[in-house]
Amino acid sequence: MGQIVVVKENPSSNRGIVRFETNRMLTGMGHENYQLGQEIWGERPPDTLARRLLETGQVARVHVNGNVVTVDLAKGHSSDGLKEIVEKLYIYYDEEQTERYLAIEAEKAAKAAAEAAAAEAKAAAEAKAAAEAAEAEAAAPSEGADPDPAPEA
Repeated sequence: MGQIVVVKENPSSNRGIVRFETNRMLTGMGHENYQLGQEIWGERPPDTLARRLLETGQVARVHVNGNVVTVDLAKGHSSDGLKEIVEKLYIYYDEEQTERYLAIEAEKAAKAAAEAAAAEAKAAAEAKAAAEAAEAEAAAPSEGADPDPAPEA
């Protein structure tokens, strides 16, 4: 779920640098810098995007300013696949994750249905046993009562 970010990839005049222009502001007026090996603590969109880009192994440094993401590629790497990472920044569930989620939910529903059926069967068995006990008690003579009372004279 979520929305695809519209991204235009622009090569820089400097070799190994690529710029991605998005249709969304990611940082407002601020600049954010991230580099390989640096721990990224935040959960804001530029933090998440930088983390995803750096995790590819293709990127050495990320700079985000407004709606422009500037990427310094790691030596010997290309920008293949990076545009898609930027485009999917706001996608929370892709098709594979959705299928996995639906399978887990179906498994939970089946387990819940089985537990409900077992509980219903147990309740029915207990109700039947209670009814049989009540029937047997009603048919049996009561304690202390004489089964063949003598007529009064």
